[in-house]
Amino acid sequence: MGWPAWQARPRRTSVRGRVESDGGLRDVEAMPDLDVCLRPTWFIDSDAAPVREFAERAAGDARTDVEKAVALYYAVRDGVRYDPYAISAERGSYRASTVATLPAAYCIQKSILYAATARAVGVPARLGFADVRNHLTSAKLRATMGSDLFIYHGYTELYLEERWVKATAVFNVELCRRFGVLPLEFDGRSDSLFHPFDAENRRHMEYVRSRGSFVDFPFDEVMAAFRSEYRSLFGNGARDTIRDELFRPEATGRN
Repeated sequence: MGWPAWQARPRRTSVRGRVESDGGLRDVEAMPDLDVCLRPTWFIDSDAAPVREFAERAAGDARTDVEKAVALYYAVRDGVRYDPYAISAERGSYRASTVATLPAAYCIQKSILYAATARAVGVPARLGFADVRNHLTSAKLRATMGSDLFIYHGYTELYLEERWVKATAVFNVELCRRFGVLPLEFDGRSDSLFHPFDAENRRHMEYVRSRGSFVDFPFDEVMAAFRSEYRSLFGNGARDTIRDELFRPEATGRN
């Protein structure tokens, strides 16, 4: 099964979306791609101390942009546990400087952190979003969400070796083992998106719709869509106490 055409084509000329600052959202369509994809924004606050410390620690002795991007990818993928119940309607919980201090986060938060750490070490980065159908979600999560369609699934796009490359630093390796899914690797040169099939050739992730690329997190747009699509999840004030052995093994005594 091949990837949809939109996933394979790097885009170099147009940046969709807006930059959010303390003064509000401002249009960036006329701004140079790489320039704006290196600047800190309100959410992708790559100049904040927690982000810079995370990036410097993770990049280590990496020298080239590809080496830095790969090192940061694994630091975000495995250093911050994936937890879909970490979804939040609080604006501040999506700032990279906040995510850098969290033990667990979900796809959008992790993608924001990856973009911010990349910018912090001089690698142009932006956010990408797509609707995906997850066939291997847990029964608990499916019941909580009321669907297996994940709208605005987040990933990161990085400008490496004269082209944009997509990378999903989301599912940590321990989670992949519990699901029987091969961990997603990244070499800095090829797109690293979710496999359509798991390790036993069962359907795993199906990309349904592209939501485009953004230089900052379109918070209001995404929250409005989440409230419409996931009413039961956003209305559940007890998300932090949900027990799900697949996504929260520490709460059930499993490793």
